[in-house]
Parts: sequence; structure tokens; C-alpha cells
Amino acid sequence: MKKLIAAFIVFSLVTVLVVACGNSSSGGGSGSNDVHMNSTNFVQSTVTISKGSSINLIDDVAVVHIIEKGSWVNDTPRLETEKGAPTVNDLQFNGNDSHTIGPFNTIGTYHLYCTVHPGMNLTVRVK
Repeated sequence: MKKLIAAFIVFSLVTVLVVACGNSSSGGGSGSNDVHMNSTNFVQSTVTISKGSSINLIDDVAVVHIIEKGSWVNDTPRLETEKGAPTVNDLQFNGNDSHTIGPFNTIGTYHLYCTVHPGMNLTVRVK
């Protein structure tokens, strides 16, 4: 009886571990397309998502960000109109908020940047 109870406990723990890991893998469960922003940058500079998915930009601090399509190149903002990219027009964050961009329906590489913070670039790879 003790062995049966111990086996049930181990099975339960393994199940919880597998479910928890499954929710944080890229392209997998909820939250896998989240991109966090700190006071002056994207926490991760690249995200890879599946075709048809969206990304969730999350401003973790009380800092304004304005997101646009394009990138900073040599401290100069460069707007880009990438074919197949979802619409992003001066998407404003006021701090501790979030917005969804997408869906990205075309396979390719897309670029987003913050017009307020030089060098704040995000690359979105759609597979």
C-alpha cells in the first residue's frame, strides 16, 4: 500500500512538472509569445513564433514606450513597411500595461522598435 501511495505521489509530481514546462516552451502554451519591456529595452531582442500567432508586448515598468515597425540603425530610427507584417501605428504604452500585435500571417522576419528609446529593437521571426 505504501508503494502504491508513493508511486501515485511521484506520478502526480511528474505530471505537474511536465504541464508546467509545457506552458513555458516557445511556440507552445500560454505566455510563450510574451515579450517584456524594461525601462529602456526589450528584455529579449528576438522572438520566434508560429505563422498565424500574435505577440504580447508587456511593459513591466512605469515608462512610456511607443512601438512602430522598423528599427534603430546607428542611433537613427528607420521605419519599415515589411510585406505581410501586421499593422503597428505608434502603439503607445504608458507603463505597466500590455498590447497584442498580430496575427503574423506571413512567414518571415519582422522588426519593431521603440521610437522613444534609441537602440530598443525587437526582431520577430515567424515560422
